[in-house]
Amino acid sequence: MSLVIEDPRVVEFDVQTDEMLVNMGPQHPSTHGVLRLLLRTDGEIVHECTPHIGYLHRCAEKIGENLSPPQYIPYTDRMDYLAAMNMNLGFALAIEKMIGMNVPDKAVHLRVLIAELSRISSHLVGMGAYGLDLGTFSPFLYAFREREIILDFFEEACGARLTCSYLTIGGATHDLPEEIEIPDGLASLTGKKPGERYPFLDVLEMFLQWLEPRIWEYHTLLTRNAIFIKRTAGLGILSREMAISYGCTGPVLRGSGVDFDLRRDGEKIYTRMYEGYEYEIPVAPFAEAPREVIVGDNWCRFYVRMMEVVQSIRLVRQAVPKYKAAAGTYREGFKMNTKLPRDEVYLETECPRGQMGFYIVGNGEGNPLRLRAKSSCFCNLSVSDRICEGVPLADIPAIVGSLDIVMGEIDR
Repeated sequence: MSLVIEDPRVVEFDVQTDEMLVNMGPQHPSTHGVLRLLLRTDGEIVHECTPHIGYLHRCAEKIGENLSPPQYIPYTDRMDYLAAMNMNLGFALAIEKMIGMNVPDKAVHLRVLIAELSRISSHLVGMGAYGLDLGTFSPFLYAFREREIILDFFEEACGARLTCSYLTIGGATHDLPEEIEIPDGLASLTGKKPGERYPFLDVLEMFLQWLEPRIWEYHTLLTRNAIFIKRTAGLGILSREMAISYGCTGPVLRGSGVDFDLRRDGEKIYTRMYEGYEYEIPVAPFAEAPREVIVGDNWCRFYVRMMEVVQSIRLVRQAVPKYKAAAGTYREGFKMNTKLPRDEVYLETECPRGQMGFYIVGNGEGNPLRLRAKSSCFCNLSVSDRICEGVPLADIPAIVGSLDIVMGEIDR
């Protein structure tokens, strides 16, 4: 019979963990705005993620009931401030639908050109910021280099770079300039002499020719990067059914495998803009996706945006000759004191982050009786509790960042 002697140096503990509430935000680089996420964790595992919003609320809808429609255009800029042109367009189309206004063909193609440039700019910020969330800095610098050139185009067109108020009721506030001083960033990249003036649309085509090959460089830096795939593939999985039930839209919805885009499937007043244009709508699953990728995960949502940049470049290229050949002027007149009919309208447009809707009620006065906005980011953020459940704390920035939210649109 052997005698077992316990080692007195070995002490066994009955290890138990306690749940803890962790605040992520409201001031945190990975919340993409003034957002507070209340995380209930057990050790390093998140069991619940509750978003707290409202820190940026500024009564934008109530203000709209005290202003005429043209006066309200600058307030739409402040909703999704990374895609101000698309916000302007959505509100302008809603007013045009209410009063039955037909916009000249030239203004229609100008709107396509500007709105798709804005989509490119917005997705570049999303790409760079997402890389920053995951710990890489270079894509952020490249993205902002390209975005600055697009903002130079906007500045030449309307005098503003971020909050443009350019696409307005009836078309645009100004026509595109005939000539433009080549942006410094583009001059240094293409070997052109800074300060020289070229036709606006020629410089735009020069930029698109330079930008398109850069997209594949970003794929090398991020999309096909082994570390990036480890942080995104198979995480934050949002099923097709869940995306639909929560009202998700835009790249979040298409990343879950739902083929729906208002540029093709929306109301006639909006789809008319894209009639005669050839483009594709990127939808998961993707044949080129790494084997670790699952439909509806972080990687799919990111890749949809990258592919949308390619399609937006394609749309801008088609818009240029259509704009040149179009009849009419850049704007149909709209008087400041125009009375809105006793009616109500609702219109959604496909913005970079999803479907942005405006609901307007008129009562025969110049100001709307009621004005409400439906935010795509609000619905997209609402799924964060479901897709963050059971993941390590370190993966929360990667999941929330893949939703690409802007708090200015949520906290109106």
